[in-house]
Amino acid sequence: MNLELTDLTLMQAIEALRSGEISSRELTRACLERIEKLEPSLHAFLHLAAESALAQADEADRQQVTGDGQHKPLLGIPIAVKDVLAVEGLPCTAGSKILEGFVPPFTATAVKRLQEAGAIAIGKTNTDEFAMGSSTENSAYGMTHNPWDLTRVPGGSSGGSAAAVAARMVPAALGTDTGGSVRQPAAFCGVTGLKPTYGRVSRYGLVAYGSSLDVAGALGHTAEDVALLFSIMAGRDALDATTQDVAVPTIDLVGATLAVASGRGLAPPLHGLRIGVPREYFVRGIQVEVEAGVRQAVSVLEGLGAEVHEISLPHSEYALPVYYIISPAEASANLARYDGIRYGSRIQAEAMWDIFYRTRGRKFGAEVERRIMLGTYALSAGYYDAYYGQAQKVRTLIKRDFEQAFERVDVIAAPVAPTTAFPIGAHRDDPLAMYLEDVFTLPANLAGVPGLAFPVGFDGAGLPVGMQLMGQHFHEDVLLRAAHAYQQVTDWHMRAPSL
Repeated sequence: MNLELTDLTLMQAIEALRSGEISSRELTRACLERIEKLEPSLHAFLHLAAESALAQADEADRQQVTGDGQHKPLLGIPIAVKDVLAVEGLPCTAGSKILEGFVPPFTATAVKRLQEAGAIAIGKTNTDEFAMGSSTENSAYGMTHNPWDLTRVPGGSSGGSAAAVAARMVPAALGTDTGGSVRQPAAFCGVTGLKPTYGRVSRYGLVAYGSSLDVAGALGHTAEDVALLFSIMAGRDALDATTQDVAVPTIDLVGATLAVASGRGLAPPLHGLRIGVPREYFVRGIQVEVEAGVRQAVSVLEGLGAEVHEISLPHSEYALPVYYIISPAEASANLARYDGIRYGSRIQAEAMWDIFYRTRGRKFGAEVERRIMLGTYALSAGYYDAYYGQAQKVRTLIKRDFEQAFERVDVIAAPVAPTTAFPIGAHRDDPLAMYLEDVFTLPANLAGVPGLAFPVGFDGAGLPVGMQLMGQHFHEDVLLRAAHAYQQVTDWHMRAPSL
């Protein structure tokens, strides 16, 4: 094998394991060694499970030999898990001091399904506290650095997962996306990240931030990688009433590969695909190289047979204020359970109420406190209708914009963020500037539609440029086929940072 083990994509690693070219122990040990080497500079992980990962790798190797694991598509593959998804026996802090020392007695459904398919949870990755942030600077345990430039943020809140994949620490990782938290770090770190349709993947075992917005997603190097993870995670779960009983499609990407490879005798791989480009996503202030990269990528998709149409999503301009009313309101309710009594750490006091006040006052970070206060205010008597109720009405208009757009097109192509990865500390004293980093990703969460981010170039500073495709509810397969076709004729997704 010419590639280093840690350079393998998820699909390449699976093939190498099945053929016997490598063992799971070799792959897992290589990942652990690379993590040990790079962690001091990146800080992508909060917890490592080295001993249990190697033990699971040995068991996977045994099953490869005996054939007991033939039905497990991820047998022996090490993956990283964002530290807001519960894994039995591993700490789950959600990047917060208030959950310091908490070890859940159960595993999130999305993780469990991957484990049942043979995946090995090698560790938990860093995150903005309770997934509230766009840079991973809000983690109570220290920030993660971007592998392409250590002075830049990796994005957030799944910055640890995106950095771990980009740095070749693991072939794939899980993240969550409430307002762009898979797609934005995927773009900043130059990897591929999928936010499924709301209700497609179970939220059981996911530490809740905004319950009507949270979605568990996957990050890998290629659309093919995340397609496999998605197909295993997705589906109805009796433990999450919001999951929908909608069949998970078989995602066949081979046809697109063959059509691109042959060049003759077959219809272009994206023949008949209608792509919409919303004019509202190319606003004044967007980084020139980001707009140029996205428009060039759309041209490549057009060259692969797609039709391109300009469309409008007129209520997108309201997505930012709507999101920052709805999500803090849901956060204020969800985070009321963290009182220092039931789980996590506490600050002792003689009176029960003093335990509440001291624990919440000292263990929550500044951003979490800000959002709890915003949400509590929006839900308070006299303001509920003016803020929360009105925001829900505008959310319906945003959703309707997407429904009307999808009557004309199959997918929507847009930038992921207005800029490439910004310097650490650039928005530390300006929360609004930080919130604006999610302006292009928020609408998909409010509408509940799927989104896929992938790299389409680099800026002059050598930082990745990302594009996102958004699709109709439960049509993740269309997004993945389009991105896969694009990745067959480009190599942005395979470029690695020099660490």
